Amino acid sequence: MLAGGLSRPDSLYTQMGFTHLHALSPTGACRPFSRDADGLLVGEGAGMVVLKRLEDAIRDGDHIYATIEGIGLANDIGGNLMHPDSEGQLRAMRQAYDRAGWQPEDVDLIECHGTGTLAGDKVELASLNTLWADIPGSYRQCVIGSVKSNIGHLLTAAGIAGLIKTLMAMKAGELPPTAGSANLRPELTSDRSHFCVLHQPKPWVRREQYTPRRAAISAFGFGGINAHVLLEEWTSARAQQLDAETHDPSLPHLDEPVAIVGLGGQYGRWTDPQSLTERMLGYRDSSHAPQRIG
Repeated sequence: MLAGGLSRPDSLYTQMGFTHLHALSPTGACRPFSRDADGLLVGEGAGMVVLKRLEDAIRDGDHIYATIEGIGLANDIGGNLMHPDSEGQLRAMRQAYDRAGWQPEDVDLIECHGTGTLAGDKVELASLNTLWADIPGSYRQCVIGSVKSNIGHLLTAAGIAGLIKTLMAMKAGELPPTAGSANLRPELTSDRSHFCVLHQPKPWVRREQYTPRRAAISAFGFGGINAHVLLEEWTSARAQQLDAETHDPSLPHLDEPVAIVGLGGQYGRWTDPQSLTERMLGYRDSSHAPQRIG
């Protein structure tokens, strides 16, 4: 199946509407997780991925970007339009980890909703801190970021933008930076914070030689519609492990994860994966050392 999102909003709605809600950045910059954050910027674009059952993707010889290991969906109970509720976000995240059989510390990267609004970022960081509260000794372990710092808030396509960014980072083996985050919120500057925000791209080193890279993506919409997705890199070692499990009658049957075998996106003037990589991840060629492009 094809899955994705499209957003080409009317500027009368977005600019006037978000200004009325005091959500639009008056300085014209989206700064997720920064003390200087003063609102969001609206972008436009479209993105699409191709989803297949893992066994079908293997049979057809498709290039597998990653597998979807867990999905969590929830609605806020106590939030409102501009003030989300941490409880609803936590239910979505915990549901995804329960379905995947993962622990929060299993992920190396979290692509956050990260709108750059003070209220929204504060609640999202509170949700993440609560989720990781009982995890000892993992300080500064997990990289967090938001593609909205690069291309703005795509509204109905915001989730697919974050998904494509994460898949491209996983394929390139690079943890991506977040623009405009030089002056981080106090929750992120503490030595006991579980999270770090990168200002430059960083090699995404696997924890062990054959351990796949793992990431999470959050999309928290207006009115408290919360989604959290867990991705795992597809490697030859995973293929061999799956083959062994398939032919071992002593092992319980596992639900097949969904494979992402194709992707495409267009965001403003960035009309192909290479130019989008340059804009989102901050370098030109993933096969060489990172090269800043502005």
